[in-house]
Amino acid sequence: MSNTVLIQHIRRPPQPPAPALGCSKLLMCILPIAQIAIGVVHLDNCPRQHYIPIYLIVVGVFGLLLAVLSCLPCAQEPTDDTTNPLSRVCATWNSITSFFLFCWFIAGNVWIYSIYQPNYDKNSTDTDPYCDKTLYLFAFWTTTLVYILFGLSLIGCCCTICCVCLCGRVDPDVVDV
Repeated sequence: MSNTVLIQHIRRPPQPPAPALGCSKLLMCILPIAQIAIGVVHLDNCPRQHYIPIYLIVVGVFGLLLAVLSCLPCAQEPTDDTTNPLSRVCATWNSITSFFLFCWFIAGNVWIYSIYQPNYDKNSTDTDPYCDKTLYLFAFWTTTLVYILFGLSLIGCCCTICCVCLCGRVDPDVVDV
């Protein structure tokens, strides 16, 4: 395999089949829809930290927006070397939205983890305000899931790098002189 073919293969990696891509995008919409629904249903059910349902709604809306926009033609990689101005706008929008979601995720971490194990009882005589159990645990576990998935992907990347380094990639077309 020549270097030119290898570079072209890196620039345009093979794409998964369209049905698999469509199913994965559909699955990626389920969590944001659930976040929006739970945030809206429990909007006033967490006086202890009233930003938690707002956090769920906003992260769900922007997550859903990113998933839907990734289906548009402007979000696809160009097949030739020309740059479409619409794809630049789309890439810029995705970058800004991703940065916002990252900052919003950090804020959500503060709001969720700072009240860990809140009072779940609405009718408690305790002076500590309550937070709905479904709302809090859903927000807690969806946020924790992000860390779990990030950790697993980090471990997967490290294992891949170790395997490539240990096994070495030998190209049969290259002859040592």
